[in-house]
Amino acid sequence: MKIPTQESTQHMLREQNADLADPSFWQLPRSERLKAFALLRGLDAPVRFGEGAGNPRKGGRGFYALVKHADVTEASRQPRQFASAPGVTTPEPAAWAKAVFGNSMVNMDGPEHATMRKIVSRAFTPRLLATAEEDIHEVARRVVDEMIAGQPRDFVPSVASRMPFEVICNLMGIPERYRPEIADRVNHASENVGVNRGVRARLRVPGRGLRALAHLQLVMAKLARERRRHPTGDLISALVCADIDGQALSSRQLGAFFSLLLVAGVETTRNAIAHGLALLTDHPDQRALLMSDFDRYADGAVDEIVRHSTPIIQFRRTVTTECVLGGREFLPGEKVVLFYASANRDEAVFTNPDVFDITRDPNPHLGYGGGGPHYCLGAHLARQEMKALFHELLTRPRDLRAVGIPDLVDSNFDNRVRALPFAFDVS
Repeated sequence: MKIPTQESTQHMLREQNADLADPSFWQLPRSERLKAFALLRGLDAPVRFGEGAGNPRKGGRGFYALVKHADVTEASRQPRQFASAPGVTTPEPAAWAKAVFGNSMVNMDGPEHATMRKIVSRAFTPRLLATAEEDIHEVARRVVDEMIAGQPRDFVPSVASRMPFEVICNLMGIPERYRPEIADRVNHASENVGVNRGVRARLRVPGRGLRALAHLQLVMAKLARERRRHPTGDLISALVCADIDGQALSSRQLGAFFSLLLVAGVETTRNAIAHGLALLTDHPDQRALLMSDFDRYADGAVDEIVRHSTPIIQFRRTVTTECVLGGREFLPGEKVVLFYASANRDEAVFTNPDVFDITRDPNPHLGYGGGGPHYCLGAHLARQEMKALFHELLTRPRDLRAVGIPDLVDSNFDNRVRALPFAFDVS
């Protein structure tokens, strides 16, 4: 059997609307994009997209798409060959931005990443985690109480966003007076990540986003100074007062970590919660099963929501050494993109992958990463938040439901929900 050339493959993919480098692809309905990923998984080797796709050895800003579960997992667990530096997002963070705002842990490799991860992971002491889990249930009850009292119409700002934001702020020890402005700044900093924008928007929004990041840095620097003098037992205190091989987080490192936590711990969980309500509305049989024995099915429901929705669509890696993966030879300097949204629908791993099934077992989804040193540190807390919130949502306003489909942002980075109308009956 003759293996198709790169050129013929590209032609076929364009005919099937499967050009992952074309911004218009990310404006297609999600169902169409998932069909394109299924087509790519059926090919013999990863395909290159973008600049230089026709002749990849000439370089360019193109990338190879890793769409199979096995390939995404292997690349995730081989950081020496597939590096996170200089950046996992597109475009890569500028060197001056790293110097000013600090380098995010997701963009680090080797000893630098190991040191940062050790400081952060050791700050999550058993006592801190126990306090956080107790707080999660408290926040879930309060958010649902206030939802019932206020009867809002959009689930995203009133419930899905509030839950993880309050949990993270409580965990960090962010005073109430800073929170409204931080929430606003986070929205400004992240609203256009992965979104194709016009020239005027590209000129205007970066300044807005940088101002938001600068403000967050100032707030965190002030709190870091306060907690070094007077530790209070929260995560900020643990991070800036840590002594891991003689190191703690500097104010700039703390600011970079907090910015990452707001995206990884707030944005992704918010989107998973919103998708979860929509999925449970669209699949009343699964909702009924979950409600029949919540403690029995909750863990499976949370993992299936994350697998099915995949809040983070992709991260990028840079090849550091000549290697072979998935039937393709890679050279140093080439870029690969790990498409978790595709890996989580891989027919080789998941039976009937498009079906939403809270009893799916096993469920080795990659919603928190493909393993390796960059596996999400907050996966456990994210699961606890979702379980606590859905327990409150499903056991009090019994017929809480989404009204219509989620309003999704056309992003190639995350499966972001802009709005989700909902209704409930508290009688």
